[in-house]
Amino acid sequence: MCLAALALGAHPRFPLVIAANRDEVFGRPTAPMAWWTAGGVDLLAGRDLEAGGTWLGLTRAGRLALLTNVREPDRRLDGAPSRGELVVEWLAGRDEAPAFARRLRPGYNGFNLITADLARGAWHWISNRAPAPVALEPGLHGLSNAALDTPWPKTVGLKAALAQAIGGAADAQQLVAQLMDALADATPAPDAALPDTGVGLIRERLLSPRFVRMPDPGQPALARYGTRCSTVLVREAGGRTLVVERSVTAAGGWLVPVEHRLAAWP
Repeated sequence: MCLAALALGAHPRFPLVIAANRDEVFGRPTAPMAWWTAGGVDLLAGRDLEAGGTWLGLTRAGRLALLTNVREPDRRLDGAPSRGELVVEWLAGRDEAPAFARRLRPGYNGFNLITADLARGAWHWISNRAPAPVALEPGLHGLSNAALDTPWPKTVGLKAALAQAIGGAADAQQLVAQLMDALADATPAPDAALPDTGVGLIRERLLSPRFVRMPDPGQPALARYGTRCSTVLVREAGGRTLVVERSVTAAGGWLVPVEHRLAAWP
């Protein structure tokens, strides 16, 4: 997951809304969002079939997590453990966020982890590039491949689209549709607004849209890396929750969306 916007308690009808894109190489095998079990706990999540972890998931008991990488090419460690296991560890565990963060093993490449325990009403941002977990206040938050709420154009734009969609949507289905459109925006940021993360101007341009597609040099019609799926979660007052995941192929075709409904969550 490389882009996410969250609305926490920002609207009385939709107390929780998440819109997120997962960016990854297209050659990495992936299973779509479904129920599976880890550590004796049922998870609703996609699955990285190469390393076994995930990028966004939830449990019936109300734990949720999503993950993004930190873009820092000069600090990348070969052979580091998969960051996707962090989401699974949170979902299958019972610790509160500060205790969870204290016991994380060292050696991961840079990561951002949003954790939630709805039963406790607790939301946190955990990063191995930050000194301690940060509790999230109600409102809108955005995350890409830098620290929480870093104002990259794609993050600012998605937060604005989320705010507009929440304010105008007639129902959860319409809200999902509007946010899927926002996540599919492939408009690059102007050069003057680009961050400098050490990957060079051309790559900064290619990575700047909300929806990323980086061509395969050997097969220009296919993407080598880019947005693999978009996920929208809408929790209504009372707990009824709709989660929709829409995946895209290397050739640019959208697959049939995967939809999950929870009658009362948690």
